[in-house]
Amino acid sequence: MRLPSAIDVAIVGAGAAGIAAARTLEGSGLSVLILEARDRIGGRGHTVTVGDGIPFDVGCEWLHSADRNSFVAIARELGFAISAQSPRWREQTGNLGFPAQDRAQFHDAMAAFYARAETAAAAPDQPASTLLEPGNRWNALIDAISTYINGCELDQMSVHDIDAYEDTEVNWRLVRGYGALIAAYGAPCPVAFDTAVTLIDHGGPRLRIETSRGTLEAGRAIITVPTNLIADEAIRFTPALPGKVAAAAGLPLGIADKVLLGLDRPEDIGSDGHLHGATDRVGTGSYQLRPLGRPCVAGYFGGRLARDLEDAGPGALAAHAIDELSALLGNDFRRRLTLLGESRWARDPFARGSYSHALPGHAGDRAILAAPVGSRLFFAGEATSPNFFSTAHGARETGVRAAQEVMEARG
Repeated sequence: MRLPSAIDVAIVGAGAAGIAAARTLEGSGLSVLILEARDRIGGRGHTVTVGDGIPFDVGCEWLHSADRNSFVAIARELGFAISAQSPRWREQTGNLGFPAQDRAQFHDAMAAFYARAETAAAAPDQPASTLLEPGNRWNALIDAISTYINGCELDQMSVHDIDAYEDTEVNWRLVRGYGALIAAYGAPCPVAFDTAVTLIDHGGPRLRIETSRGTLEAGRAIITVPTNLIADEAIRFTPALPGKVAAAAGLPLGIADKVLLGLDRPEDIGSDGHLHGATDRVGTGSYQLRPLGRPCVAGYFGGRLARDLEDAGPGALAAHAIDELSALLGNDFRRRLTLLGESRWARDPFARGSYSHALPGHAGDRAILAAPVGSRLFFAGEATSPNFFSTAHGARETGVRAAQEVMEARG
């Protein structure tokens, strides 16, 4: 669409938060436009079709805390089928390399770690790695789980942030994909695509917003971009907002990547199985076998391993996954797997990572980043959520909150 010269409310970013803000402002009488750097909506929620019609969620996939997740009602309203089958993350198909007795010991160690984290939350913040029991054989796997959940290892993770996160442990999936749902939810929104915001000047009577397609004025703006873009000053503010930049730097985006592998002769593999690639190292993958009964295997990698595999180039995620799976299932299994799709979120110029985590001592930066600047600049996005950060529904709630702040400021 053509970029207007002026707008009442400019929303920067068409992810879940930006879309929610725009939908909340419908009927407010305010002219609204989302400025989106990509050629699509959804942000870090993106579904593509691969192979023989398999939906692949390159970004967010699970309806976490589904019993409290606002996207569940939206999915039902829009006719998106939901699978309420619980994930089998605690299991190891065939007990391969991880027998039941060892799994029970690991889960006890994991529960004890989180109990220590809950107690430690009442004390000054510290790296979560300090709560690992010295010499415990399960420390590496506990740290590996952190890379999937937080996108980083425990030495980069705030104990206070771990304690703040709310998880009801009810996790569902969307048959057509989470990214597809977010795109459908945002379909009515007015969006200017390929419009990367580079500067927001809030020094005059109206906001002046510089973009890759020209400049426009706005009465107010809602900024929903990932923290790395603010911390790296890919989007700048004048007058400068050093407090926001510092808060964003304290909430960097970790790395969590996925690979989807096509599976030949899937009928001899049970649906929705799960494998840990290894139990004695942090750098390992987590694998879903035939998710939703489909002829594929999904692999998950996080933290330093995911970054290293991205650095190794396209196909490295798949190669690592195939090596780990073949070590568990036999070398003949290698010939049954083919690459269908993979993510590289650190390489995405408009994300530069997957989802936020608070560095030790920086859990309070979420509230700092969320706070409005005067009555004209408002901030949303999963990193500003107090309890549901790193999730799409957390991002959506912050978009609703920011839109309500705009209407309150309007009077």
